[in-house]
Amino acid sequence: MEEKENMCCDTEEVHEELLKIVNETMPDETELYDLAELFKVFGDSTRIRILFVLFEAEVCVCDLARVLNMTQSAISHQLRILKQNKLVKNRREGKSIFYSLADDHVRTIIAQGREHIEE
Repeated sequence: MEEKENMCCDTEEVHEELLKIVNETMPDETELYDLAELFKVFGDSTRIRILFVLFEAEVCVCDLARVLNMTQSAISHQLRILKQNKLVKNRREGKSIFYSLADDHVRTIIAQGREHIEE
């Protein structure tokens, strides 16, 4: 029978020096909240699929809808969220709006996430 791992200390001992270091380096609540919100954006598989398409090419909503087999309305909704979080950008060309990754940070975040789950 498998033993459950005890997640608590056997005795209560506070390590003041460690706590001092943590308190000096901990970001403020606003930054922590913003970071958590950013990671929530990556918590939707449709948005991840959109980002993977954008890794390969700059595309319009029509192209995204076709390749992901979704409605343009559903794609537009997800693109709005990605754009609000500065993960994608767009440009107009005639009657079309083309989307692309906002910067290489997006690619790095996804690559590191993939590396982590493959460990």
